Amino acid sequence: MSNSSSISHFLLLALADTRQLQLLHFCLLLGISLAALLGNGLIISAVACGHHLHTPMFFFLLNLALSDLGSICTTVPKAMHNSLWDTRDISYSGCAAQVFFFLFFISAEFSLLTIMCYDRYVSICKPLHHGTLLGSRACAHMAAAAWASAFLNALLHTANTFSLPLCQGNALGQFFCEIPHILKLSCSHSKLREHGIIVVVASLAFGCFLFIVFSYVQIFRAVLRIPSEQGRHKAFSTCLPHLAVVSLFLSTIMFAHLKPLSISSPSLDLALSVLYSVVPQVLNPLIYSLRNQRLKASLLRLITEQFQQH
Repeated sequence: MSNSSSISHFLLLALADTRQLQLLHFCLLLGISLAALLGNGLIISAVACGHHLHTPMFFFLLNLALSDLGSICTTVPKAMHNSLWDTRDISYSGCAAQVFFFLFFISAEFSLLTIMCYDRYVSICKPLHHGTLLGSRACAHMAAAAWASAFLNALLHTANTFSLPLCQGNALGQFFCEIPHILKLSCSHSKLREHGIIVVVASLAFGCFLFIVFSYVQIFRAVLRIPSEQGRHKAFSTCLPHLAVVSLFLSTIMFAHLKPLSISSPSLDLALSVLYSVVPQVLNPLIYSLRNQRLKASLLRLITEQFQQH
């Protein structure tokens, strides 16, 4: 029986068997990475440079773009390296770092999406109290709480997972290090503590989900009471991008981890893992920039200024 101290590396799931497909996957991942870097980088630059975008909604959007960038930079570069050099190895410490940072950025993203929902709720349902409830100091405190709670969550899970003895080899059924696949390598009697932590965190996440649902019920009730069609359209235009991002983020994660075992297969699991760990980070900037006229105008102004300088 081996334990974690005797394992120096893990074997990640190969994205393809043939060399041609490996190079194709490398090119696809490179394109996805560049799209995510460009989209999120433009949003960060636009919000940071555009003084008219220094509002709570865009402040949290900047934080969301940072979490998207961090998330995709945690998983994709190693997958690109493995595809390019036809290898599956990741070191034990590298795997631990990947688990920590992926959990950190994904947890921060969900916390920020919950806070952004609260911002939309206050803006539409309690507009007279927006300046009081969402002042600059309150926004900074909420963002700091999101990042701090994500850090503690990632640290707790990573420390607990990598303290478990591993008895089932070192081959992971995933293209990046993820806790459920590491638990499959652990001794059966030693998993209960981590499963208990997962249940507690999942309960907190479900509470955030219920808060988002309740908030949007109140938001839509308030929007439908707005007498003018232009006012309703303006309110919906600020809510729909956030609702689309939340739906994409939650639906992909829930389907990947809660799907029936009867439809599970290695190729489907791989496709779903890419769907929730890579695709939302690429689409989020597109969803927000297409629907938000102020952000779109700021992005166009930023790009135009860059071209004029060169």
